[in-house]
Amino acid sequence: MAVTLGEEIMLLSLDDESGAAKDRQSAGWAVAGAILLDLVMAGRVSVDDGRVEVTDRTTTGTPLLDGRLEQLAAWAGRRNKPPKVTDWLTKDHSKAVSATIDSLRGRGLVAEEQHKVLGLFPVKRYPEADGSTERELRERLAAVVLHGATPDDRTAGLVALIHSAKLHRLAFPDLPRKQLSPRMTEIADGQWAGESVRTAIRNMQAAMVAVTVATSVAVMG
Repeated sequence: MAVTLGEEIMLLSLDDESGAAKDRQSAGWAVAGAILLDLVMAGRVSVDDGRVEVTDRTTTGTPLLDGRLEQLAAWAGRRNKPPKVTDWLTKDHSKAVSATIDSLRGRGLVAEEQHKVLGLFPVKRYPEADGSTERELRERLAAVVLHGATPDDRTAGLVALIHSAKLHRLAFPDLPRKQLSPRMTEIADGQWAGESVRTAIRNMQAAMVAVTVATSVAVMG
C-alpha cells in the first residue's frame, strides 16, 4: 500500500531521533490538505473555487484516506452547498495529524515514545523506526526540485503543498528558501498534471496560504 501525501509530509515534520514535530502547526495544515489532495487524485473528492465536494464515497482501500473521506462526507452532507476547503481544514487538521501518525505507526515507519515535560506533563514523541521511506522521499524531492527531473502528479502536488505552507526547511533543511522557491513555484504552476488535479492543487495552495496567514494573525493578536 503506497504511502500517502499526508504521511510523506508527516515524515518530513517528525525529527528522526527525538520524534518531535517540527513546524507543528503549518505541517498540520499541510497534512490535512495533502489527504484532501490524495482523495482528489483518487477520484473521490473534487476541489474547485475554494470548495470541496465528495463525488464518490467508494472506499480507496487506504485506511487513512477512507477514514477522512467518511468524516468529510458526513460533515459536508449536513450542508446545503459544498463547504469551503478552509472550513474543512480548520475542523479536521488536528484529527488528520493524529490519524496520519497512527497510520505511520501501523506501517512500522515510526515508533511511539512517552516522555514527561518538566517531569510532570506527559507527551508523546514519534522517532523514526524505518528510515527507508523517508530517504526515498527526500531523494525524489531532490531530484525534481534540485536536479530538474520531471515530477509525477503526486510529487508535483507534494511540492506545491510544501511550498505554499512554507515548509521548505523540512524538505531541504540545509538550503535557504530563496534558492528553492523559483523551482518549487515552477513545479506547482506547471503542466505536469491533468486539469482537475491542477485545479485542486491551485485551490489547495490558496487554502494553505489562507489558513496559515489566519493562524499567524491570531497568534500575533
